[in-house]
Amino acid sequence: MEFLTKETFLQKVFDFENNTEWKFAGDKPCVIDFYADWCGPCKMIAPIMEELSKEYAGKVDIYKIDTEDQQELAAAFGIRSIPSVLFVPMNDKPQMAVGAMPKEGYIKAISEVLGVEHPEIPNN
Repeated sequence: MEFLTKETFLQKVFDFENNTEWKFAGDKPCVIDFYADWCGPCKMIAPIMEELSKEYAGKVDIYKIDTEDQQELAAAFGIRSIPSVLFVPMNDKPQMAVGAMPKEGYIKAISEVLGVEHPEIPNN
């Protein structure tokens, strides 16, 4: 799991300063957790993101963005409530999920939105 700044976001996800049309810059799908240290539900999903990062290693990148520290990124995506989790497929538009979900919800979204099956759960 990697924490993104605006600079690393522009390199690894999307250069919104130079592109108006969505163009994903990554080499594998990713999940981006927009959070803040003071946010209770964010703290609840933090260990889930940690687990998903290990379970999907090499298949899906899991990123975290601190909305307090990276306010420009939060504004660029219209983040109004956290946690907000952005699912970014390779060749399609990203989809946002707002609010905390159980781990199964994230696994389902990774399967449906990113097209990546969980390595330990066949046909999830």
